[in-house]
Amino acid sequence: MQITKYEHACLVLENQGKRVVIDPGAYTRQMDSLENVVAIVITHMHDDHCNEAQLDRILQSNPDAKIYGTDEVCKRLSGYQTTAVHHGDFYTDAGFTLEFFGDLHAEIHRSIPLLQNCGVMVNDTLYYPGDSYTKPDREVGVLACPTSAPWLKISDVMDFVAAVKPKRCFATHNVHLSEIGHDLNNGRVKQVVEAGGGTFEYLLPGDSTETI
Repeated sequence: MQITKYEHACLVLENQGKRVVIDPGAYTRQMDSLENVVAIVITHMHDDHCNEAQLDRILQSNPDAKIYGTDEVCKRLSGYQTTAVHHGDFYTDAGFTLEFFGDLHAEIHRSIPLLQNCGVMVNDTLYYPGDSYTKPDREVGVLACPTSAPWLKISDVMDFVAAVKPKRCFATHNVHLSEIGHDLNNGRVKQVVEAGGGTFEYLLPGDSTETI
C-alpha cells in the first residue's frame, strides 16, 4: 500500500490501483484530479478535516466513493450519502479494510465542547488517530502522528508515541508549524520512535512511502 501525505491532515492511500482518502480538509490543496477513490474517511467534523468543497471535487470523478464519518460528520453532511462509524466498527472496501477506534476529540480547552472523533486503522497496518491520542489495541506498523494543533502538547504526543510503539512513524496534522517548528517537534517524535525500536520519516506534502 502506498501512503501519500497531502497538506495538513490529509492522506491518500493506494492499493492495487484503488484509493482511500482520509480527512480532505480546507487546508489541503484542491483535490480535483484523483481517480479510483473507493472510500473517504473523515475522522471528525472540524473544517481542516471535513470540507464540502473538497468532497464535491473528489466525488465529481468518483461518484460511487463511500463516505465514512462520525455521527456528527454524517449530520453535517446530511446532503451526502454517508456511513456512520463508531469505536470497534470494521468495513472492507475494494481491497481495503477500515477499522475505527475511539470516540472523542482531544480537549482543546475546558470551555470548548468536545466533538466526536474516530481514529482509523487501514489494512491492519496504517493507524491515524485523527485529533486524539486514542491507542489501538494492537501493534501498529505505520503511525501517522499529529505534530501540531491547538489541542496538542508535545509531551502528550511523545507519551502517545511511546505507548503505541510503532515500527514506523511519520508526521502529519502539521500545517501550523514553521520550518523551525517542524525540526523541533519532529525531533522529539523521532527520539521516542527510535527509543522504541522504530523509524521516523518526515514527509513533505506530495511525498509518499510504502507499507511493507
